Amino acid sequence: ANGTASPHDTGPPPAALPPSRATALRIPSLGIDAPTVGIGLDARRQLETPPVDKPKLVGWYQGGPTPGESGTALAVGHRDTTTGAAVFAALGQVEPGRTIEVRRVDGRTAVYTVDKVRVFDKDRFPDKEVYGPSRRPELHVITCGGLYTRRTGYSSNVVVFAHLTATK
Repeated sequence: ANGTASPHDTGPPPAALPPSRATALRIPSLGIDAPTVGIGLDARRQLETPPVDKPKLVGWYQGGPTPGESGTALAVGHRDTTTGAAVFAALGQVEPGRTIEVRRVDGRTAVYTVDKVRVFDKDRFPDKEVYGPSRRPELHVITCGGLYTRRTGYSSNVVVFAHLTATK
């Protein structure tokens, strides 16, 4: 309202980056700085999650774009495990306008700005909205949410939607 533009509103969007694997994901506003591991799909064609015995790892879906490439990149992490809080325990608290930085093997960093945070019931999870294609470089970060029961696990998923706003 005071007439100053925020840094992520100025100038044209950055050019998409060439392919290079993710090495770490940072969410400075939440104090998260975690190594990444490549993940795929399980036998039921569901996204795998990082190993439960490594609760601080973030899974990067290898079937999608690498950080900063055009399209919808997917990162997944645990909210908690039997041993306590995990990497994305506070993910639902990230605010729109905050940044997510993903370091790459080539030494570059893709900087995404959070657009929105949504909680989806697992029974009505919007696959197309979360996993669907995008023309611009986007990042969707996913963890568990809602209530936990031993029989069915968590009742919902927290999804952070972000788009590429800088590279360094």
